[in-house]
Amino acid sequence: MKISIAQQNYHIGNFEENTRKIIAAIEAAKAEGSELIIFSEMSVCGYPARDFVEFSDFIDKCYQAVDQIKAHADTIAVLIGSPAHNTIQKGKDLFNAAFFLYEKEIKAEIHKTLLPTYDVFDEYRYFEPAYEWKIVPFKGKKLAITICEDIWNLGDNPLYRICPMDQLMDQEPDVMLNISASPFDYTHDEDRKSVIKANVQKYKIPMFYCNSVGSQTEIIFDGASLVFDKDANLCGALPMFQETMSTWELNDDGTINAPILEPANRVPDKELNPATLEPGLNIAQVYDALMMGIQDYFSKMGFNKAILGSSGGIDSAVTLAIACDALGKENVRAILMPSPYSTDHSVNDAVQLSKNLGNPYDIIRIDDVYQSFLQTLEPIFNDLPFSLAEENIQSRSRGNLLMAIANKFGYILLNTSNKSELATGYGTLYGDMAGCLGGFGNCC
Repeated sequence: MKISIAQQNYHIGNFEENTRKIIAAIEAAKAEGSELIIFSEMSVCGYPARDFVEFSDFIDKCYQAVDQIKAHADTIAVLIGSPAHNTIQKGKDLFNAAFFLYEKEIKAEIHKTLLPTYDVFDEYRYFEPAYEWKIVPFKGKKLAITICEDIWNLGDNPLYRICPMDQLMDQEPDVMLNISASPFDYTHDEDRKSVIKANVQKYKIPMFYCNSVGSQTEIIFDGASLVFDKDANLCGALPMFQETMSTWELNDDGTINAPILEPANRVPDKELNPATLEPGLNIAQVYDALMMGIQDYFSKMGFNKAILGSSGGIDSAVTLAIACDALGKENVRAILMPSPYSTDHSVNDAVQLSKNLGNPYDIIRIDDVYQSFLQTLEPIFNDLPFSLAEENIQSRSRGNLLMAIANKFGYILLNTSNKSELATGYGTLYGDMAGCLGGFGNCC
């Protein structure tokens, strides 16, 4: 059986584009002779849709998209993710579901069992866990279909009281299919490999694992979809941070042939120990995550130009360099705002950086603005000693100027504060978009 994995970047609530993208992949898989194509968790609407799923018209659009996709599931089976109504009328109104489409029909609806409520997840707020577990028969094979967290409840200290695969194994499945939206951190791809391998070693059947890619709100999904054969050999891994599709041949004995079309920049198959990873590899992954976070935020929100304050310090330098790479140097404008306390070398360093990067920049001295604030506050401060209050007037003055320029010319304002400042609630700007820098901030 030929099985394709479509690793795609979805846009939450953009049903037209998500559906177009899914249908295009289906047609491409048909051209390769694939019999089954797998998409990631909540592929129809994007993940995490959060409070959008509480609106009936949003769910209606999900079902309409499923109907459109179903029309293309004629000679090929299609596994997609979407919210689904809970018709049992006990518990929450919705399931986090997978729809198995074939012959232009919904042949099966599979519900997620394990609903995470930790870290970035809050699924039990919206969804009801599965009530039953059934394999899906298809072309002489029995498919065990699970959704993301459903395969993670292994080990000596399980988080949940049930393991969906334990329930499905009584029906003697031939292969495991898992659709996921598993977020990025710089060791998480290795955690996934370990978990999937542990599942294969426990249940003795192969697994096809499809993960989402792309930036959604403050979360980055890195892709790196995986295929393991029945002997827990890693047969293939799709590249991180890229949309792509690849097809494998699943043999009757549980072995898997190499990808029919090798994806570009494929992730190496070697086993990696997170404790001994080369520093360069981690930095490269973080850089790619930052790039995707910025690019997706701008493209999905309809923006294309950014502005930031450039001080000559390391925080603004790194932000400016990454923004230029992500958006193009011509689309990133740096504003230098020296005060009476700025040193010459900080200004010179900021100027030289923009010259090196080739981005436009302006110099606006804030001496007069700063003095005007001090004069206005003089009756209130009443000759009290100089303190943090006067120092912070500088940063707030810069913030106001940046916001004014951003509003006037339609720029998105990038934050240049560091993580320690953000952690204590302080930054050069307040209500910034640090989150777009790879999903590591808090406001995107």
